[in-house]
Amino acid sequence: MAIIEEPRALPSGEGPAKVEKPLGGFSRPRNPSGIKDWLTTVDHKKIGIMYGTAAMFFLLWGGVPALLLRLQLARPNQGLLSGDAYNQIFTMHGTVMIFLVVMPIGAAFANYLLPLQVGARDVAFPRINAFSFWVFLAGGLMLNSSWFLGGGADGGWFNYAPNNGISYSPSTGIDFWNVGLLIVGFGSLTGSINLITTVLNMRAPGMTWMRLPIFTWMTLVTQFLLLFAIPVLTVAQLLLLFDRKFDGNFFNVQQGADPLLWQHLFWIFGHPEVYLMILPAFGIVSEVIPAFARKPIFGYPFMVFSGIAIGFMGWGVWAHHMFVSGIGPLSVTAFSVATMFIAVPTGVKILNWLATLWGGKLILNTAMLFAIGLVTQFTLGGLSGVTHAIAPSDTQQTDTYYIVAHFHYVLFGGALFGFYSGLYFWWPKAFGYKLNEKIGKFNFWSMIVGFNLTFGPMHILGLQGMPRRMQTYDVSQGFSTWNMVATIGSFILGFATLSVLYNALVSYNAWRRAGRPDVGPDPWDARALEWSIQSPVPEHNFDTTPTVTSLDDFWHRKYQEDDDGTIRRVATGKDIAQPGERGNVHLPAPSYWPIFLAFSLPVIGYGLIYSLWLCIPGALLVVIAMYGWSLEPADDLDDDGHHEPEAELVGANV
Repeated sequence: MAIIEEPRALPSGEGPAKVEKPLGGFSRPRNPSGIKDWLTTVDHKKIGIMYGTAAMFFLLWGGVPALLLRLQLARPNQGLLSGDAYNQIFTMHGTVMIFLVVMPIGAAFANYLLPLQVGARDVAFPRINAFSFWVFLAGGLMLNSSWFLGGGADGGWFNYAPNNGISYSPSTGIDFWNVGLLIVGFGSLTGSINLITTVLNMRAPGMTWMRLPIFTWMTLVTQFLLLFAIPVLTVAQLLLLFDRKFDGNFFNVQQGADPLLWQHLFWIFGHPEVYLMILPAFGIVSEVIPAFARKPIFGYPFMVFSGIAIGFMGWGVWAHHMFVSGIGPLSVTAFSVATMFIAVPTGVKILNWLATLWGGKLILNTAMLFAIGLVTQFTLGGLSGVTHAIAPSDTQQTDTYYIVAHFHYVLFGGALFGFYSGLYFWWPKAFGYKLNEKIGKFNFWSMIVGFNLTFGPMHILGLQGMPRRMQTYDVSQGFSTWNMVATIGSFILGFATLSVLYNALVSYNAWRRAGRPDVGPDPWDARALEWSIQSPVPEHNFDTTPTVTSLDDFWHRKYQEDDDGTIRRVATGKDIAQPGERGNVHLPAPSYWPIFLAFSLPVIGYGLIYSLWLCIPGALLVVIAMYGWSLEPADDLDDDGHHEPEAELVGANV
């Protein structure tokens, strides 16, 4: 069907619903942005931006150790890093990238976008939302403070027993890893409950389950995965804490314990974790591809149910990480079959993305390029992953660089490429201006080249027999050439990552010099509800709660289909967007207590590591914070301390 882009007058009684006139001024400035406002905010949009900023910081922090690893392996018999330093660096690199980069970037998009996409003015529990961010940051900083207090963890990012015990790692590095991730996990758990409640209870009128945007669906599945996966890891970490600090014997072989218990617990969490990292990226590209293919997503129900299927099936494949651990042929067979089956819903998504692209009027801007990059790179990573379903092949590949290559193709080529796509797509919605396209395309192509040069050769190295976690190698082993190629690629990749920050700086300066022009509510002619409000988004989100009548409701307000099948534009996004000027919405009151409570937890953590006496003031701080939190008002009041007449209350007193 042809799409005619020219707007025409709306027939009487047709077209978008009318937007109510603004009803008054704000009792405080729109989107206040001082330091105090950021520290005390409970606005889901600011919390999303802070998640993203913290994740970018940790991306750089975790990227520097990666470059050190590659320098160490660039040539045979290098002495840049000692064996102990090498163990610490690769452990902390993996931990930071997974728990402090990929997972919180997904949380950044979820926090910012999910209430907007379901037509809500905020999340269900705004202060718990702020608490979840500050807990994540507090745990991440505590985890990395180990570098300054005796050294990092040295047992690998999955920290297998008995290597994580006192006998093999007597330093405090693993204690910091353990307690820091316990705190981070608590933040993820509270955040997941909040976002699940938001989707279940706060959808706009008419927003039925089969009208939810794909990103919202994938985020919801992700939050359920977090809700059930994080407690499993927490159990494992508590057992490790008892072993290391209180002479427990949960993983002590000399006392009859079985170290495989750690592997089972960790991977029951660990494999669903792979999907909770990739599903938000799947949701992002499912929003970006239709916008720039100028077509609705192909097979919407299949996209939804394949995501749900991935969430369910992800719980049944964990032991393919353990084929060489002696779990027995029956278990190996069962998990081999499950690993083959889980490729089916993933393949459904890839085929639907390709079908959406097919025949579309493609706009190959930076966001679209990164979305296509996810489809291609993740497909390559998925194909190498399917080989792990073949037990003899998996046995040979386990603990080689083939696994390192597969893992990075899935989570860098998959998750991070999707997140970069979302960054370029939603940046104008969050900040009011677009990122520079020339620098963006340089960012994409340099990242594609650097990524494939870095991790492509690792497939070859793994098949040649190079073990992972290998500090150095001899020239006679034949690993030199491809290791040098991978090292060159890693520095290209690092340069490409820095270009994102350069792009943000250049684009902001250009926007400011141009007089801060209005990018408009709908710069991409997109489809979901977040584009029906101004950019940047007003503090109260929607002037009036939208009523949803169809999937891609906002797009259908801009276009109508004639009797002959021709789709005509009847309005622009700017014409029908809400003005964002309503002033009598009382928002949840800012609060210092979430950050106070969050940073009380590391005090207890340091007490568990160094002296239990320190836990007493930590626990006292927690009690004070909770008591102070309970006394705070639910929402902002006017200058006289009263509600305005007919004011609308948003947010619960939590």
